[in-house]
Amino acid sequence: MSDDRETDTTSESSYQLSRHKKSPSSLTNLSSSSGMTSLSSVSGSVMSVYSGDFGNLEVKGNIQFAVDYVDSLKELHIFVAQCKDLAAADAKKQRSDPYVKTYLLPDKGKMGKKKTLVVKKTLNPVYNEILRYKIEKEILKTQKLNLSVWHRDTFKRNSFLGEVELDLETWDWDNKQNKQLKWYPLKRKTAPVALEAENRGEMKLALQYVPEPIPDKKLPTTGEVHIWVKECLDLPLLRGSHLNSFVKCTILPDTSRKSRQKTRAVGKTNNPVFNHTMVYDGFRPEDLMEACVELTVWDHHKLTNQFLGGLRIGFGTGKSYGTEVDWMDSTSEEVALWEKMVKSPNTWIEATLPLRMLLIAKISK
Repeated sequence: MSDDRETDTTSESSYQLSRHKKSPSSLTNLSSSSGMTSLSSVSGSVMSVYSGDFGNLEVKGNIQFAVDYVDSLKELHIFVAQCKDLAAADAKKQRSDPYVKTYLLPDKGKMGKKKTLVVKKTLNPVYNEILRYKIEKEILKTQKLNLSVWHRDTFKRNSFLGEVELDLETWDWDNKQNKQLKWYPLKRKTAPVALEAENRGEMKLALQYVPEPIPDKKLPTTGEVHIWVKECLDLPLLRGSHLNSFVKCTILPDTSRKSRQKTRAVGKTNNPVFNHTMVYDGFRPEDLMEACVELTVWDHHKLTNQFLGGLRIGFGTGKSYGTEVDWMDSTSEEVALWEKMVKSPNTWIEATLPLRMLLIAKISK
């Protein structure tokens, strides 16, 4: 690479379009530089293979807990007693493996999350655990307490079972009744808040569009998109401190294996530094309106890869080459990065973006 950074690795792929006149649904079939591999049309290839943590189980049941502030310790104590009549993650056997998680909002990252143990094979778990936060009372009065119940399956994936939120600004700490155990009905989470409350960390990256990499050619050449994955910050620890993460890149709508590139895996840290540059050629200016860079972060453990979070960087129009697609769903921050890249060719545009839950497009063979 011509710039003066240390590049860990560089990989290259092609983004090529072949237009088919027969049917509008296969308007964009993408192939790779190595020749005509099996082509997948946009409409047929975008399928979800990863169901999100939220919204796939009904929310029902109740949770019993009590809150108290211990002045001598300057600690908030949350006594989590039990839940009853939870939704069954395993519908056949009518059971879940539930645990309770707490956050202090809005700045959940600062105080961190606290969790009870997982109680297996029950819809009526008993915990009798105290979760503690060391916090000044004045600061506590600016917070909301969020308690959520989750099912954890054998693959360490979590499914949301319901939540309760208490506004601590209006909470009467002197009222003895408020220190007693109480039952609260579990409530649903609304999608935007839900994704925010489940912190997936961030990715630091830079993008660059190089319109004509070979200036001396007489024929107009297509451009390149360069994606420099620098590092990730505060990735969620699913297996204690054992994280072995890598980043995968696909340029949608091309879900073929040929278009996919990935970094090496970096172990034993939730702040992995990758310094990996991926180069995709074959971009005409008009393709920048239609394509979307999907970056996903995974934890590799034994034979499985666990999804941690991702980004989709594009114009977020909901459409690609005239076809409505659910993956063209970039957030405003993701759109802003893509727009800057398009407007400033031959310049690295850097950003640090929050990772989010994605419905992953299926990889076509």
